[in-house]
Amino acid sequence: MHGWIAPSSIERELYESKARGDWAAYLDALARAELFMPQPRALVDAEPQHARFLPTPDGRSLVVYTAGMLSAPTPETVFHRQSLAWFANAWGHRDPAYLAVNPGSPAEAYLTTTPADRARWRAHWDAVTTWGLPRNAVHALHTGGPLHGPVAHGLAVGAHLAVSNGEFWNALAYHGSGYTRERERLRESWDITDSAGWLDVLQGMLNTEIVSPVWQFALRVRRVLASDFAGPVDVEHWRHAAEATLRRRAELSAEAQLTPDGVRVAEPRPTAEVEGEIAGVQRLIGRIARYEQRFRADGLLAPGGYVRSVDAWDLGRASQMARWGLGTRYGTLADAERAVLRAGEAARGAYRSWEDFSAGYALARCLHFDEEEFGEWYDTSLATHLTLTTDPASPWLNIPWAM
Repeated sequence: MHGWIAPSSIERELYESKARGDWAAYLDALARAELFMPQPRALVDAEPQHARFLPTPDGRSLVVYTAGMLSAPTPETVFHRQSLAWFANAWGHRDPAYLAVNPGSPAEAYLTTTPADRARWRAHWDAVTTWGLPRNAVHALHTGGPLHGPVAHGLAVGAHLAVSNGEFWNALAYHGSGYTRERERLRESWDITDSAGWLDVLQGMLNTEIVSPVWQFALRVRRVLASDFAGPVDVEHWRHAAEATLRRRAELSAEAQLTPDGVRVAEPRPTAEVEGEIAGVQRLIGRIARYEQRFRADGLLAPGGYVRSVDAWDLGRASQMARWGLGTRYGTLADAERAVLRAGEAARGAYRSWEDFSAGYALARCLHFDEEEFGEWYDTSLATHLTLTTDPASPWLNIPWAM
């Protein structure tokens, strides 16, 4: 169809194969693609693991969509994600005569479903080496998702997760891995099982309240020193300043306080507790300094650069959590857009560039998961950073940091 813009690389490959009459290539592309089958939400909520074949009104076709062809989430309809092999194995002799792929689009196909056809589907499935969008690569919706402007900026704040998970970075109308799997993700990873729980976690991220306050404290001490002295901050100077700040806090907490109810006399904190806190922060400063040294060696930080804040980890996750809430129907499209805009605005207030933001995100992720092993957690953070700062298709190279 002249002038048609395929929503994503998935549909473009299907369309081009069909246009050439190369149905083997079409089936290869379909075998690599996630296929989404619409389902009434009420039935899925009643039996989450049960996927139903619901044919078209004439009874002749079962409709599935590829990821780029999904409409915006609605309260009534959700999607099960399956593979071509799953359909080949699940199909029975009483099921519809056709599998309708992306009906109504230039990439559509009505595939016959005889035993020989389904054996062919399985053969194509066996031949492909990947399923779904490849991880650690930039994937975008060319229609159906913003590519420029404030909403796109807020979505790009979540690009670390989108790239590492193999998802469209600009999918605001998010379905992810399908309704039930998205609900499983939030339940298992965040203990979220309802709208209130989702909103609570999202607000905590947007307010940067989930990331460790100890990390934030250590970086804030150095940020103040760098501002005061207008230059690099020696690690020992940083440690000394952090210790002095913590001791002063302990002294202030033990002083008498005038409150509306009168004078409150506070008990001094135990010496061992204060000394333990100081030792912990000084160890943390050493860890941060060693990570930054490695960051500079690997190109995650510029020579002489340092991490200003770890707010990025909460804000990047908030950009994705907004969408996860929509995919699970815990929030609406309007909720997701508001949160994504807030994440973008907060990120711009805390950082000076995409690279600056990314270094903060990577440091927090490594502090939480890596334990200075410089293993998989470090390697994936570095790989995602390099992808987002070098791939010509990256939103970070196409959306200005300052709006």
